[in-house]
Amino acid sequence: MVYGCKHVGRLFSTSRPFFCFSVCVCLLFSEAETFDKTPSNKHNAFVATESLIFSCSHLLELKLKTAEIFGSKAVTELTNGLCELGSPIDVGSLQALQLAEELRLALELQEDGDRGREALRSRLPCSTSHALLEWLERGTVSSQSPSNNETHQERLERLEGDKESLVLQVSVLTEQVEAQGEKIRDLEASLEENSDKLLSTEEMLQQELLSRTSLETQKLDLMDEVSCLKLKLVSMEEEQDPAHRDDKQRKAEVPKPLSPCLPPSRHPSLPPSGRGSISLSFYPSFFLSCSLSPSLTQQWSCDQVCVWLEDYGLGQYIPMAKQWVSSGQTLLSASPHDFEKELGIKHPLHRKKLQLGLHAISSASSETSAKLDHVWVTRWLDDIGLPQYKDQFHEARVDGRMLQYLTVDDLLLLKVSSQLHHLSIKCAIRVLHANKFNPNCLKRRPGEESQPSPSEVMQWSNHRVMEWLRAVDLAEYAPNLRGSGVHGGLIILEQSFNEESLAVLLSIPPQKTLLRRHLATNFHSLVGAQAQRDKVHFLESPGYAPLSTTAKVRPKKLGFSGFSHLRKKRPDDSTDYVCPLEPLQDESLRNGTRQPRTDLGPVQDGDTEGREQVGPPLC
Repeated sequence: MVYGCKHVGRLFSTSRPFFCFSVCVCLLFSEAETFDKTPSNKHNAFVATESLIFSCSHLLELKLKTAEIFGSKAVTELTNGLCELGSPIDVGSLQALQLAEELRLALELQEDGDRGREALRSRLPCSTSHALLEWLERGTVSSQSPSNNETHQERLERLEGDKESLVLQVSVLTEQVEAQGEKIRDLEASLEENSDKLLSTEEMLQQELLSRTSLETQKLDLMDEVSCLKLKLVSMEEEQDPAHRDDKQRKAEVPKPLSPCLPPSRHPSLPPSGRGSISLSFYPSFFLSCSLSPSLTQQWSCDQVCVWLEDYGLGQYIPMAKQWVSSGQTLLSASPHDFEKELGIKHPLHRKKLQLGLHAISSASSETSAKLDHVWVTRWLDDIGLPQYKDQFHEARVDGRMLQYLTVDDLLLLKVSSQLHHLSIKCAIRVLHANKFNPNCLKRRPGEESQPSPSEVMQWSNHRVMEWLRAVDLAEYAPNLRGSGVHGGLIILEQSFNEESLAVLLSIPPQKTLLRRHLATNFHSLVGAQAQRDKVHFLESPGYAPLSTTAKVRPKKLGFSGFSHLRKKRPDDSTDYVCPLEPLQDESLRNGTRQPRTDLGPVQDGDTEGREQVGPPLC
């Protein structure tokens, strides 16, 4: 009885609960017979039997419920498609599933917990455990997707469809890659073609630049020859003109007056007569009296005056001259106001040119600059690198004689406002003075010298400086000097012009330090040691102001002290020479009046007569 009570639970945990229940009933009846033979224990046997029956019935009820649940799950799984129709589902399979469920329940009902489970696991045979593990691992890969109830066939069909779509996508992408590859190849071919075209275009451009340079050189040579031929023609015409020979003879016979009657000074920028030097005021000697050359003024007729005006480049005033001029005396005794009123000369530089020409004829002075006409001056502007002002100079009929007496106001009237261009013209005039206005003093082509001296560099034209840049491996920056006004005279004579100024004009970026260093080395070698020391000394001077390539020269404004001179001086009576031959002092300067402007620095608004010198001094 005691054995039945202890092991009844274990019996019901087996796979045959009904058989166990029948065994328990048999045991109860056998125990009951035993208790019947002992009357004293009937009551105890009855109580034990009753409790055993209650336990067995309770366990049987639990077992039946478990079997019912398992059966319902199996049926549900079967209806959900766990097993397909026609699959071999037999009683053995159901028993295996039932045994697995019973094993799970037995493990859950284990009293000892984890310790009891470990004891059972240790007692389990190895073959059984391996078989169970293998069966459970294979069972992890389900034959269907429980989320969407997908069977193997449906999954296979889906995967085949995905495969076909992927194959189609791969084919489309392959075609796109091939098309892009063809486009890339076409672009590479076009890039190579454009690169070849670019190289050929650059070669053509180099050839065009070389041919243009040679053509410009030929043009300059031809213009030089034309100027020389024109000068020879003028000299031959003068020699063949009988009136000119008679005038020369009469000039030689006429004695000079001892006390000529002269009008007051009216154009201080013209040279005086009877002196070799140039004064700030020479108008009294320009307008000569009748006693200076009576035979000359009597011999000149109106036609001769008109011919002279035509040869002098002022032929546009001939119609007015025919109406007003009766003889040469008319021009010699006229004032600037008469030129403006009677001849209609509104251009102040035309009036200045006429006065200079008449003064040269009256004084019978021979100046080399008189042989340089306005055509040569336009050619000279090409040489010094300022061809942009050729139209203004040609319109003003600026000739070699006018270059000697050119003032800052004259340059402003010619629309030359750049401070650098003023310095360029100043240095170019100094070169002309040093070479006695030799028309061929500037060098346009490289010579045979390997290391030119500073005196030779001073005669370099703008084109020759560009050739020097090509010789020192700076050919790509050489075209930037066109129209800059850089020539040999500016490089040597102007102390404020150094290698930094040249680098700025060449548009060499500041970050290209090696290139600028290369330019500085060649520049120092070009100018020579003495000129370089002068430039360094000027650079270290207290009042040094760096040369700006964009600075402008503004016309000076008169202060309150200058109002008293407005009625005495005309607007074109400027004494502010660009390049005076020597520092001259006349009565006005000795009396303490205003000094002439000798700087080319930019003049700010509001500057008065007592302003300080800004730029470098002239000559």
